[in-house]
Amino acid sequence: MGVALSSQATDWREGRRLRAWELVQSGWSQKKVAEALGVTPGAVSQWMRRVREGSGPEALRRRKAPGGRPRLTPEQHAKLLELLLEGAEAHGFKGELWTRKRVAMLISREFGVRYHPGHVSKLLKDLGWSSQKPERRASQRDEAAIEQWVRERWPEIKKGR
Repeated sequence: MGVALSSQATDWREGRRLRAWELVQSGWSQKKVAEALGVTPGAVSQWMRRVREGSGPEALRRRKAPGGRPRLTPEQHAKLLELLLEGAEAHGFKGELWTRKRVAMLISREFGVRYHPGHVSKLLKDLGWSSQKPERRASQRDEAAIEQWVRERWPEIKKGR
């Protein structure tokens, strides 16, 4: 006799389903299998239906959750990459930074598909990109004046407390 399918399971739930099939094959009633495995007889019945209607015991293997359908077609993904490569300023944004919000706006304008900026990260990752965060600093900062203030004025303020 070969190796038991249940010993090749990828997780305990899959192993339990495969073990149920093995026990039914060896002559156990579905009720006895349910008692032995700590599940309801209805669960065992559903598993055996999956075996009959599917591809045998392989129908009991773990299945990846299907998820939703992509909102953008593969062609639109390719076009989005082209648009991103043109740069943010070419699409009316100030500065060359591609933030998630900007990419969401671009997708909405170009394809009529609305994405929450928080979900744009996955799209960008699929394209090999990452969103960028704008620097939260004034571009006209005077570093020398700031350093002088920290060195001279701040100690005076701190002493006054």
